[in-house]
Amino acid sequence: MTTPLRLGIAGLGTVGVGVVRIIRKQADLLEARTGRKITISAVSARSKDKDRGIPLTDYAWEDDPVALAKRDDIDVFVELMGGDEGPAKDATEAAIKAGKDVVTANKAMLAHHGQELAEAAEKAGLVIRYEAAVAGGIPVMKALTEGLAGNEITRVMGVMNGTCNYILTQMQATRQGYNALFDEADKLGYLEADPNLDVGGIDAGHKLSLLSSVAFGTQVDFDAVELEGIQAITLEDIDAAADMGFRIKLLGVAQMTGRGLEQRMSPCLVPDQSPLGQLEGGTNMVVIEGDSVGQIVLRGAGAGEGPTASAVMSDVIDIARGLRLKTFGQPATTLRKARAAKAAVPAPYYLRMQLVDKPGALAKVAAVLGDAGVSIDRMRQYGHQDTEAPVLIVTHKVTRTALDEALAAMTKTSVVQRDPVAIRIEDVG
Repeated sequence: MTTPLRLGIAGLGTVGVGVVRIIRKQADLLEARTGRKITISAVSARSKDKDRGIPLTDYAWEDDPVALAKRDDIDVFVELMGGDEGPAKDATEAAIKAGKDVVTANKAMLAHHGQELAEAAEKAGLVIRYEAAVAGGIPVMKALTEGLAGNEITRVMGVMNGTCNYILTQMQATRQGYNALFDEADKLGYLEADPNLDVGGIDAGHKLSLLSSVAFGTQVDFDAVELEGIQAITLEDIDAAADMGFRIKLLGVAQMTGRGLEQRMSPCLVPDQSPLGQLEGGTNMVVIEGDSVGQIVLRGAGAGEGPTASAVMSDVIDIARGLRLKTFGQPATTLRKARAAKAAVPAPYYLRMQLVDKPGALAKVAAVLGDAGVSIDRMRQYGHQDTEAPVLIVTHKVTRTALDEALAAMTKTSVVQRDPVAIRIEDVG
């Protein structure tokens, strides 16, 4: 095919500008690699007059992204606005109705509406591509849908929010607490407009739900993702983890178990010498385990203009080449709805608690754990703080249900000063 592939780009923020830059700079390279020109017909954004550092006069302007999606002179609608509802969803639906393929970086929209959008697109013979929605510049969706398509995937896990990883690693490196690093991340522009999307694990949870769908052939079910953010992590936890040979990461894990699909995004302890433990700053990492390939590790920039725009262009290039994969790796109508499993796989846990400094307090805690079937692997007691005695416990493998039962009983005793902190210790291979 020698006719140009014509794009309409909605959203000219960091990523949208990055896509325009690549198309302008690499026009000859893109044509050589796809066999056809890739051009931009029209663009849309909230402000036409904003100086974005790139010329836009070559392209038609649409104030309304829905109007852009319907234009006759575009073949692919590139949605880079964000948001699970509103203009992004309206324009994407309009593009599908108008017979346009869609490339998007919008994990929230797909996490909430991916199934219905995929069914509509596939019914119309169209594709929705979203490499940029998961882990920025890391080609993890390609790995799952193409390179590892012959594998039964047993587990997917990773660090998929650079802001959280930055805060946690800087806490250890600079000796500053969570609040100070949160403020620093905000000043550096790392946080979303709603910071809870980052630090609350929601952004990363959206990504995990998309990975789960492709990995296990299930309908996207973001509501089934167990979410826990990093707000409760203290410098004391960082230090205690390091003392025992671990580092704390906001880790997403998805695996199919006998009880159903387990999806969780929560702080976990990982061995400090593991690839995940060594991950610094805003870098992302995704680990995929398959029955034939074993474990593979993908590492790279999870955000930013260049990496995310690169991922958008990988999808555009596939469409230009005529590669037309199903949205979630198989026909959307064949995706099954998985039974949700709440942390079904047993694991050891790190427990931090402040006990009343009096004889028998530790024995009472040990008894409560024993009554719930939770056995202690290691225990450390640090220097007393006034009338409190800080205690750290590492359990043997236990289900979260049994642990929660123990924690609930523990808070009813007279020896625990405040609610204990429990962090899962993940086996990362």
